[in-house]
Amino acid sequence: MSVPAALLSASATIVLILCTRGGAPAWTLFAAYVAGSTSPNLGAMARARWTTLYPDRPDLLHSANSLEQTLDEVCFMLGPVLAALLSTMVFPEAGLLVAAVLLALGTMLFAAQRRTEPPVHPVRERAGSPLRARGVKQIAATFLFTGVVFGSTEVVTVAYAESLGQPAAAGVILALFAGGSAVAGLVFGALRMRGRTETRFLLGVAGMALFFQPVLLAGNIWVLAALLFVAGLATAPTMIASMTLVQERVPPTQLNEGMTLTSTGLLIGISAGATAGGWVVDTAGAAAGYATPAVAAVLALLTALAAFVGPRSTASQGALLPR
Repeated sequence: MSVPAALLSASATIVLILCTRGGAPAWTLFAAYVAGSTSPNLGAMARARWTTLYPDRPDLLHSANSLEQTLDEVCFMLGPVLAALLSTMVFPEAGLLVAAVLLALGTMLFAAQRRTEPPVHPVRERAGSPLRARGVKQIAATFLFTGVVFGSTEVVTVAYAESLGQPAAAGVILALFAGGSAVAGLVFGALRMRGRTETRFLLGVAGMALFFQPVLLAGNIWVLAALLFVAGLATAPTMIASMTLVQERVPPTQLNEGMTLTSTGLLIGISAGATAGGWVVDTAGAAAGYATPAVAAVLALLTALAAFVGPRSTASQGALLPR
């Protein structure tokens, strides 16, 4: 189903571009954009394949998850730069068009890799929703607030750079934010992990909450860039540990669904964070907008602590279950 979904998404994006260039009514833009939301979650599919390849090698699975997250961050760094170059040097919609083509082509190449495809399980082997697995709902809730961090940071950074008369700096700053995460992902993936995955997850969320607070004190654009680079150091380890947690807790028959559900929490948070960050900027100013990701990071930490620390936590409940 991933190929038809990707082709539908790419086709809808092309329709959106044609409507834009042809001066179509505004409602057609919304309709085309909604139709384009069928893009498949290739990240969850790729991580599910790694779990199938290394079911009994947690060290290699950790490295594979780290590689996936690092590649995600590299795409976040290079994507906006490439889109900006295409949109300014070719035509305004060129960046979006290339993204649609890459989505369709990449999905077809991914689907063609039959050798690494996880086995198909009969429906009767699936027991309810993966959200019933211990801790998965809490991970999804933590992802929701993490998404608010990401979405609001992007919007507020653009507004902050514009308020200082340096709008072009926003792309550089966001690239540094993603770059910090990519560096941390490479280092984290090279380490030999010991101890519980829950502990690594909590440390990552705690680091994200801690590192985002100084961003509120940034006095100029370059101090902000340095602080966001540091803040990015916590994001990749958090995402890697969280995906490993889902892989450990969700049955193999529901692994792709479980990771997609938690990623959906992230995407919902990104949308909500962009809205909330924009509202705070309009209400209190661009500098105050960074209160949105700072507060969201703390809420993510509180959610994770409630889930995995204490006598009623899902971690303690799961301690009696075989790993």
